[in-house]
Amino acid sequence: MQSVTVDLEGASTMELVNALSTIATELAQRQAPESAAACLELTEDLATACDLQESALAGFIGRVDATGEQQRWGYPSTRAWLRSRLGMRENRAKERLTLARQRHRLPQVTERLAAGELSYGYATTVADSVARLDDTDCAMAERKLLEMVGQGFSPGKIAVFGHRIRDVIAERDDTEREPEDAKRGYAKSWITSTGSLDGGRYIKGWLNAEDAAIWDGTLAPLAKPAGPDDHRDVAERTAAALSSALSGGHKATKVTVICDLETLTGGNAPGHLTDGTPIPAEQVRRIALAAGVSPLILGRGHNPLYLGYRERFASPAQRRVLETLYPTCAVRECEIPGTLCEVDHVHGWALGHSPTDIDQLTLTCGWHNRFKHTSPTQIGISKDPDGRYVYRLLPPPDARSRARTGNGPPGTLGPPGTTFDWAA
Repeated sequence: MQSVTVDLEGASTMELVNALSTIATELAQRQAPESAAACLELTEDLATACDLQESALAGFIGRVDATGEQQRWGYPSTRAWLRSRLGMRENRAKERLTLARQRHRLPQVTERLAAGELSYGYATTVADSVARLDDTDCAMAERKLLEMVGQGFSPGKIAVFGHRIRDVIAERDDTEREPEDAKRGYAKSWITSTGSLDGGRYIKGWLNAEDAAIWDGTLAPLAKPAGPDDHRDVAERTAAALSSALSGGHKATKVTVICDLETLTGGNAPGHLTDGTPIPAEQVRRIALAAGVSPLILGRGHNPLYLGYRERFASPAQRRVLETLYPTCAVRECEIPGTLCEVDHVHGWALGHSPTDIDQLTLTCGWHNRFKHTSPTQIGISKDPDGRYVYRLLPPPDARSRARTGNGPPGTLGPPGTTFDWAA
């Protein structure tokens, strides 16, 4: 058992975080008390303490986000840093980032969360509700939503009100508001999408007048009933129209399905997409009826996979192979699909030096491709057991230097004597 002694007033922020980490480690290893009543009380106390930690965490994340520090460490966005480095799921990363970005516009929420008077759930609900409001409406919305908190509304109920917060403000203030169409005008369109557990996707958003006209002009003709036997409702026909428009009649967009030859000739072995999503054999054959089928050969053969030193760019055949090998960007913590990535010469390309051969290529997203070129010392290159290249992000050189010497300033990377294993 470790002993922790902290001078709360004189301790640096880093020393407080280190002490909290030590206490949390010890607490996590303890068995729950036998008394259920004690566990109930402890749960409520610990939940309140966690909310206070979330308040501090929002401040830290907000500073990182505002300064762009995450990009110096090889992460294209704050959300990517939270997902990859800290292992947060997409929804939790989005939730914390939204709170961090809205704190300066929500003084009451920020103050009450830091004082333990408002739960993290309520704080994030309010932050999400005001994210797309202007500063004037944000102030009114904060006041109205906190009133609802005081009246005992649950976070779920407040979230429902938050989705129609402009109407809520007008109703409660008993004021005439400018018509919505005139108010929004040509504000920025936005769309959010969230993946479901079965591989589907939920979509929510708003389009300004110009984008809405494009939407209607493109999808309305495609969303008409196919005939008297078409029993789909408008929502189903609109979804089918959107899919048809995005695929360009299966000409502008390609979907790679990987399968055995036996599957196409009647076998039962399922195929799969490049991201590993399984496709039933029958569905594979249906897709193949309306698609081009081509073999992918790993090596010298029918497709020119080895282009040597003189060719700078990878061939279409090489790219198809790489998309099969790399479902995502080669950077270990990056989730950008391989189909949206760029072909990268692992050891760089120079005439007479690095050939454009399949075993010298990989896929990286555009951001990490540029980061590798500008910060080569922050990319560690290795191979996995299957022979695919794996890129690891390394800390900036100055951060590694401070970690090794333990001489970083208080509250930055660690107190004197602290060591970190960057290779982990």
